[in-house]
Amino acid sequence: MENFSVFDIIGPRMTGPSSSHTAGAARLGYIARRIIGAEPVHVHFTLYGSFAETGRGHGTDKALIGGLMGFRPDDARIRSAYKLARDQGLSVDFDWSEEPVEHPNTVRIEAEDVNGVETEIVGRSIGGGNILITEINHLDVEVTGDYPTLIIQHHDMPGVISDVCRVLAQLGVNIAYMKVFRHSRGDEDAYMCIESDNPVTPDMQAILKRLCPAVHNLMVI
Repeated sequence: MENFSVFDIIGPRMTGPSSSHTAGAARLGYIARRIIGAEPVHVHFTLYGSFAETGRGHGTDKALIGGLMGFRPDDARIRSAYKLARDQGLSVDFDWSEEPVEHPNTVRIEAEDVNGVETEIVGRSIGGGNILITEINHLDVEVTGDYPTLIIQHHDMPGVISDVCRVLAQLGVNIAYMKVFRHSRGDEDAYMCIESDNPVTPDMQAILKRLCPAVHNLMVI
């Protein structure tokens, strides 16, 4: 007999009627904020599938905005997400697309931060408040947010992966799961997605950058 937890049966605590459309959407917004890094000033959301068809009634738009501002799925402030975003100087807008997609609860997030840096993220709400980030800046990835996650943009050259793993081991970070991505062979940049048992602190990030000069950018979730 398959075992189920109370969370599996009851679902996550949340504001709104649907774990996929509200809890999952809030987590997508929250993780997108961590990937963006700096303070976002404008964000354009494109919703697909069921998100687009019933998202207004289920508050998917408010949950995405709330998550982007750091709210948990059960935070009552999600109901006032539009006003709170305006008060913080965050401009948001939405498209409700009829374009067919692989997964029904899909969102594309296009953000510009205070430094003028643009980031594009595609993610899915896969049920029970769980999510999957499938694309960052047109690069296919797999990020669940279930573990502390480190996304490293680095020069695609021999030895970089072993250097990063060695430094993380010296810092006491145990890697639970790791995957490497790149657009194609010979590209200047590649990405590592590392899920670990313990978080990579800001001090650890600084050491990693100093000891691994081929690392261009770090994103921590």
